[in-house]
Amino acid sequence: MKPVQIGNDGAADPRPLTAVVIATPHAGTSGTFAILEVLRSVGRSWELLHGDAPRAPRFRPCLLSLDGAPYATPSGILVHPHGKLADEPAPDIVIVPELLVDLSQPLPEHYGPVARWIRSAYDNGAIVTSVCSGTLLVAKTGLLDGAEATTHWGYCDSMARHFPNVRVRKERVLVPAGDGHRIITAGGASSWYDLLLYLVARFVSPEEARRVAKVWHIAPHEHGQLHFAGLPAKRRAEDQAVASAQAWIADNYKNANPVAAMAARSGLTERSFLARFRRATGMSPMDYVQALRIEEAKHLLETTDIALDEIAVEMGYVEPASFRRLFRKSVGLSPSAYRRQCWRMPAS
Repeated sequence: MKPVQIGNDGAADPRPLTAVVIATPHAGTSGTFAILEVLRSVGRSWELLHGDAPRAPRFRPCLLSLDGAPYATPSGILVHPHGKLADEPAPDIVIVPELLVDLSQPLPEHYGPVARWIRSAYDNGAIVTSVCSGTLLVAKTGLLDGAEATTHWGYCDSMARHFPNVRVRKERVLVPAGDGHRIITAGGASSWYDLLLYLVARFVSPEEARRVAKVWHIAPHEHGQLHFAGLPAKRRAEDQAVASAQAWIADNYKNANPVAAMAARSGLTERSFLARFRRATGMSPMDYVQALRIEEAKHLLETTDIALDEIAVEMGYVEPASFRRLFRKSVGLSPSAYRRQCWRMPAS
């Protein structure tokens, strides 16, 4: 079975598409229920706002878990799924919401049966999708081997480490992949609405997606997710020599030759230091310094009105143009564009 393409007039096939949202104790509450609410609103909320009769539902979303039993979310909210995954062996769409799991560890073993159900649903014709760290569960099915995928920027390292056959696209918010684009992964936790607008446009119509966006005050993340990214905690090393170098460079990133200075302070040869640093952090020392400089620059852009050229000098760049090029490459936006899109707390 494959999802039926509904015509742009919304009348080609009134049968709603069954969309199974995976329920687990690790699933984030807000995103999970937002997905259910928005899909149920298609064909209903716009009409009610305009005094029209609701149309036939376009989607039939349901929250299903492995055993169908109530569970407590990470926020302590008690959730009652609609039923068991076995109740829907051949849905049209599968959606895995964000999962609050340990970055340093593989997915818990109890996700094995859930992964097997997702794989079976895909084999039966379902579209398989994920939001944020939910991509880890899709990867566990093997469906992403050799394919591109995205996830929350904070989980990209974990994804690459545990699923090396997946081509992780950290900069992307939405990545359709596989035969017929039947696998779709979305980036950060709020990218559930990028995914839903995509699904509504694909299986109902672009006009319906625009209506959903207007009703719910949502819009796609046009610039990707790099500008949201921070320096992941995993980059902070346990190797004492490397950790000491990291602590020093945090206050001395303007140094003209930072890698040589860190190596000298570590007491290691530069070659040994380079190897240990990469092994401990997954980055070369220079890449780490550049990432640290970019994080500091983002903070200044977010919280001050310092001129861009002054920020470049403050970060240790003699040529402001070099800083601008590196910033755009790392963040996906120019420094001035990043500053314009930043949110600031209102003055008290």
